[in-house]
Amino acid sequence: MNISVCICTFRRPALLAALLDAVGQQNLGTLHAQVELIVVDNDPAHSARPVLQAWAAPAGFSLHFVHVPEANISIARNTAVNKATGEWIALIDDDETPATDWLLRLVETQHRFNADAVFAPVVPRYLPGTPAWLQAGGYFDRTRFATGTPIDDRDARTGNVLIRAARLKTIPGPFDVAFGRTGGEDSLLFRDLQAQGCTFVWCDEAPVSEDVPLERANARWLLRRSFRVGQTWIRTELYRMPAPVKRVRGFVLTVRSAIQLIASVAILVCIWPISRTKSFHWARIAMMQVGRLTGMTRFQYKEYGA
Repeated sequence: MNISVCICTFRRPALLAALLDAVGQQNLGTLHAQVELIVVDNDPAHSARPVLQAWAAPAGFSLHFVHVPEANISIARNTAVNKATGEWIALIDDDETPATDWLLRLVETQHRFNADAVFAPVVPRYLPGTPAWLQAGGYFDRTRFATGTPIDDRDARTGNVLIRAARLKTIPGPFDVAFGRTGGEDSLLFRDLQAQGCTFVWCDEAPVSEDVPLERANARWLLRRSFRVGQTWIRTELYRMPAPVKRVRGFVLTVRSAIQLIASVAILVCIWPISRTKSFHWARIAMMQVGRLTGMTRFQYKEYGA
């Protein structure tokens, strides 16, 4: 069995080094797999080069890396996928660290349920100095399921997934470059795969941990993320629709988002004196509606390539 682990990196050399070591130390059990690592450095300065040149691949592993200076996460991911030769492609982010049996558990779940894609948990790893209220609020937690649970595109993401290469490469791109600066390219891809009849299941025994940088551990960043999520959701929702349908659907979503914005702001104001935590929840909902409303204009918040 041949597996390609695809990693896109951007100005995180120390985290990338830790990830490469963790992948190289995977316990593959009786898999008898050949694992190739495909690393695409999306930093124009090629800051990952020293780490990549210094890393020694263990027996059964190989490393191939490419420099893609254009600031576009879709182009970087497409480069990684198109260079992958494995029959299975594992996608993992450069700020994540997998469990020692990560690949083994993903493959076992795929065999057990004959899935086209197996998704697994991304668990936040808080750094010293992270506010207690933020950790208690679970703002970086993601939904988890029992192993074998079928999921759909709403819970699908590229941060920790094993995908059948033959399925993935039937999609042109496969990541749409129009979403390469804003985000949402993964949501669009998994919608397309699901429309083709691909089966998605969950594997709860193959977690990866992800650093929560201190610059993200604050209310301002969380509100900005809610805004971006709203924008990318509305763009991906309308993207594939023909123009007449898009206009009608866009109008309905505009009205709905406007009503939800007014309601969430009203609730926020009412409960602010009672509970700052609950009011912040409604502030995030309000920001998501602002994102949806502005997402139907020409303004796009660019998450990548800063």
